[in-house]
Amino acid sequence: MKLQMKLRTRLFLSISALVTVALMGLLLGLVSVLQMSAVQQRSVQEATHSLEIGLKLRQNLGDQLVLLLDTDTTPDSLRVLQDNFQALLDQGLEQDGDRTGFKKASRNYQAFLQAYRETPDAARSMGVEQPLGAAFNQVRTDLLDSHKQALEHITDTEQHTRDRALLVSGLLGVMGLVVLVLGFVTAHNIARRFGQPIEALAKAADQLGQGDFEITLPVTHAAELGQLTRRFGMMAEALRKHQATNVDELLAGQQRLQAVLDSIDDGLLIIDRQGHLEHLNPVAQRQLGWTSSRVGSPLAEALQRPELEQQLRQVLRGGSLDRPPDDLSIEVDEEARLLTYSLTPVSHPQGPILGAVMVLHDVTEQRAFERVRSEFVLRASHELRTPVTGMHMAFGLLRERLKFPPQARENDLLETIGEEMQRLTQLINDLLNFSRYQSGLQKLELAPCSLDELLDRAQARFSEQAMNKHIELVKAVEPPLPRIQADVAQLDRVLDNLLHNAIRHTPDGGHIRLHARRHAERVIISVEDDGEGIAYGQQGRIFEPFVQVGRKKGGAGLGLALCKEIVQLHGGRMGVFSRPGQGTQFYMALPV
Repeated sequence: MKLQMKLRTRLFLSISALVTVALMGLLLGLVSVLQMSAVQQRSVQEATHSLEIGLKLRQNLGDQLVLLLDTDTTPDSLRVLQDNFQALLDQGLEQDGDRTGFKKASRNYQAFLQAYRETPDAARSMGVEQPLGAAFNQVRTDLLDSHKQALEHITDTEQHTRDRALLVSGLLGVMGLVVLVLGFVTAHNIARRFGQPIEALAKAADQLGQGDFEITLPVTHAAELGQLTRRFGMMAEALRKHQATNVDELLAGQQRLQAVLDSIDDGLLIIDRQGHLEHLNPVAQRQLGWTSSRVGSPLAEALQRPELEQQLRQVLRGGSLDRPPDDLSIEVDEEARLLTYSLTPVSHPQGPILGAVMVLHDVTEQRAFERVRSEFVLRASHELRTPVTGMHMAFGLLRERLKFPPQARENDLLETIGEEMQRLTQLINDLLNFSRYQSGLQKLELAPCSLDELLDRAQARFSEQAMNKHIELVKAVEPPLPRIQADVAQLDRVLDNLLHNAIRHTPDGGHIRLHARRHAERVIISVEDDGEGIAYGQQGRIFEPFVQVGRKKGGAGLGLALCKEIVQLHGGRMGVFSRPGQGTQFYMALPV
């Protein structure tokens, strides 16, 4: 079986071959340039040296001519110049006598010296026709020829160097063209053999990302790409099977969820992140009297309630409603129905809001019962208030006229009757006040209110009761606090009720704190104690009327319900935070 070369080995060998050829061409050019530089430098140095020697020889020959023409010249001085001339000729002959012309000058100089020795002093003449003058002129001509030869040698060297540079440039150009051709061929082969399969795999990956598992995989001769293609095909097949399984499970889960949604007793509307209806169960259709599907419509438009649009936007941003929304009044089959609703955001585990859920609950009968109860309580309270007030006044007159000994049993009975009549009067007043708030008859007298002064008055009213139980009553304010528009008397009633409960449920030596701070566009006023706390199961019903919690019970259970009505009438909301055995915090959030 023929082994295939690995992809990385092929790429390494291809790139290595290109780099090797390029380096060889670069090395050849570098060596040639260095050689040409060395040859040219040596030639220039030799020519310069020849020119320098020739110049010195001509100067020496001129000095000899001057001495020859001078009749007073001594033989010794002339002999010194002749020896220097011969030494310079010897230096020139050491380089290349034939090339520089110094060899011919040396022969002719010897002939000149011979003519000088053979010519008598009286007959010495430097004329051209005389042997001595002819020999001298011949030597001078030879020196001039050597000068010309040196200059021609420099010119020849430059020409040779230029020709050599052109040859090297041509070789480097050919080498570069070869590298370019080889690089183009290699790149084309790599692109054809590896690029096309990779592009096909990328296209197949895009199809997988779009849910299309019917893909066509490329066939390649590269071992690595072939292995990658096979594994990619196995992955695509596994994804196809997994998708089929997941779709079946998703459909089954969707059917189960649909059955659960359709079987609950309350109406349910599912809303997407754009505020449009995605689904509603049959109970919601019956509650709203819809005969046709409203899926895809905006919630506020489908319910014809413009105020829902702002509430829904607030919920889809991850917030919550500041107060319980008003009931929806729907007319179904010419019958008015009242529905309460709640909006809850649906969040992804990683944080983003996916939509919201609206739960509808039919409270028509409950509201009718509450209205009848409120009317009955209001009317009964009015009917009871008159005779009880008369009885209380009559009992006061009776106590003034009846005189019993201090230790008599009759005094205790009178005290008991008085306390019970006082409790009955307070109960009737609470019933009347609560009925007025629930029926909307109670109106607020709004005025600027300073929260600091509000807490100071509450602290002053209960400081004596707190001291009697050795309870520390402190006030804590986080400035700056704005002035709010409120009914001061009604807020005093709320704080009185909360502080009364706190002192009643706080043990001796405990602590109670009145606290106020600003949070965004609201002020938070709280009463905190370290008493017995409230059980978790009772905290949900603590603001309902006629409900009493805790071990220390008393009254009719209307105090906290009345506080909640007062706070809601101010546009705020009331809440509680408590842990059994660790104290309780009642707070009210009022708009600025």
